[in-house]
Amino acid sequence: MKISILCSYHNHPVVNYLRKWMKDLSIKGHIVSLVFDRSELPGGDILFLVSCSQMIRDAERDKYNATLVLHASDLPKGRGWSPHVWSILDGGSLITVSLLEAAEPVDSGPIWLKTTFALEGHELLDEINTKLFEAELYLMTEAIEQFFYIKPIQQVGEPGEYMRKRSSEDSRIDPYKSISDQFNLLRVVDSERYPAFFDYQGMKYLIKIEKVKSE
Repeated sequence: MKISILCSYHNHPVVNYLRKWMKDLSIKGHIVSLVFDRSELPGGDILFLVSCSQMIRDAERDKYNATLVLHASDLPKGRGWSPHVWSILDGGSLITVSLLEAAEPVDSGPIWLKTTFALEGHELLDEINTKLFEAELYLMTEAIEQFFYIKPIQQVGEPGEYMRKRSSEDSRIDPYKSISDQFNLLRVVDSERYPAFFDYQGMKYLIKIEKVKSE
C-alpha cells in the first residue's frame, strides 16, 4: 500500500516513533512517506493524521482512499485539543485512543478502531507519550492490515463541549497549594516546550520535573 503520514511539527516527540514504524512497514513492502505540510501530500491509499493541527479539506482527502485521524479520547466524548491531557488532569487513568475518518466538524467522523491504555498515576510526560504513541501505532498497523474488512461506525451520543487548546498559561503552578494537589499538572507539562512555572514575590520561576529511579 501507499501510505502517507501528516504531522504538523518537525520536532514533535512522536516523529521518532513514526520513523521507526515506517522502516518496519517498508520491510513489509509498503511505500510510506512522512510530511509536515499538507501541500506536500503525494496521494495514495491511506493518509494518517498524527499530531496534525492543519485542516484537511476535500482537495487533500480526495487524493486517498481513506484519511484517518488519531484522537486520544473515547469519541464522541472528548472532541477537541489534547483530550488525554485534560483527562489526566481530571484524575483519569484509562485512556482511550480512537482512529476515525477525517470529517467536518472536527473529530466527528466514523470510527474505525479504538484501543485503550492504562496509567498507574506516577508516569511523567515522556512515559505517557510512550504509551500513547504505542497505542496510536497499533491502531495504524491494524488499519492497514484490516483495511478491506473494517466497517466504520458512526459516532452516537452527545459529545459535549470541544476541549480547548492548551497554552503556556495552563502550566502555571499555585505556590500556595501542595505538590500532591498539583501533581497531575506537573506530570503533563513539557519541561522544554511549556514548562511549569509559578509567580512569587514579583518574580517568575520555572519548575522542571524528572523521575529518579529508586536504588
